[in-house]
Amino acid sequence: VQLQASGGGSVQTGGSLRLSCAASGGTFRNGVMGWFRQAPGKEREFVGAEFRSTGRGIYADSVKGRFTISRDKTKNTVYLQMNGLQPEDTALYYCAASYGAILSSVGSAEAYNYWGQGTQVTVSS
Repeated sequence: VQLQASGGGSVQTGGSLRLSCAASGGTFRNGVMGWFRQAPGKEREFVGAEFRSTGRGIYADSVKGRFTISRDKTKNTVYLQMNGLQPEDTALYYCAASYGAILSSVGSAEAYNYWGQGTQVTVSS
């Protein structure tokens, strides 16, 4: 399985970006697609995830209400819509796929089997 993340860029505070994650080689009908981010000098942190079977989204408190995960089944692509971006959202964003993550583990990077390359998001004040 290969994941290809794209859509990063530079925006000003309050702006929006939509990241895409295209999956090939697998559909993860019953798995989890997640997004993580890593800022310079910091550990990778969970942003959000979607359970493919139910469409339920789980989000970190820091992005809840601003970020939304959606998907296009026909393109086997997951999106991360980011609104109200703040400088603290600046990071390298990764998409990831898990066959077996459950609600208690969805926020842990160790639960994910496949990772895409990062796409940089920079928010300036």
